[in-house]
Amino acid sequence: MQRGEILARLRERIVAFAASRYAGDRAEDLAQEVLLVLEEKYAGVTELDQLLPLSLQIVRFKMLAEWRKSARRAERGSLSVEDVPLPDRNPDPEQRAEKKQMLERLKAALGGLGGRCRELFRLKLAGMSFPEIQRVLGVKSINTIYTWDSRCRKQLLEKMGGRWEAGI
Repeated sequence: MQRGEILARLRERIVAFAASRYAGDRAEDLAQEVLLVLEEKYAGVTELDQLLPLSLQIVRFKMLAEWRKSARRAERGSLSVEDVPLPDRNPDPEQRAEKKQMLERLKAALGGLGGRCRELFRLKLAGMSFPEIQRVLGVKSINTIYTWDSRCRKQLLEKMGGRWEAGI
């Protein structure tokens, strides 16, 4: 038997051995790599009884090198991005109902507050700082703004029923 025929038969054995550990495409690739090494480095070896153990040893070394490489890169045991479940960002109907009830309670409570408190909350929600609110409202002392804020929050809490969460 000629070397080409021997290598063709060896290729089948190498693919079968590699397929026991890897999927089909990777097993084919490993067999091709082993045949390339046999052609480049072991061109003088022509006997089947020498080529078979040599080729299986080369494929083992290649598989071990691939295993070490994946361990170094921490690829083994890692999850694919597609395998990670994403949380459902949409609130469920119960959460939507609770939020809607809370907003209704908040609107009703804000409507029952005085004009100064509503204006103070409006300015705070617009992102203004206390010194900016002091300038807009034309108040001489910033402590007055702090006092108004504290009293308005207390009034709002009372109008909400003494709790920020929905009461059961």
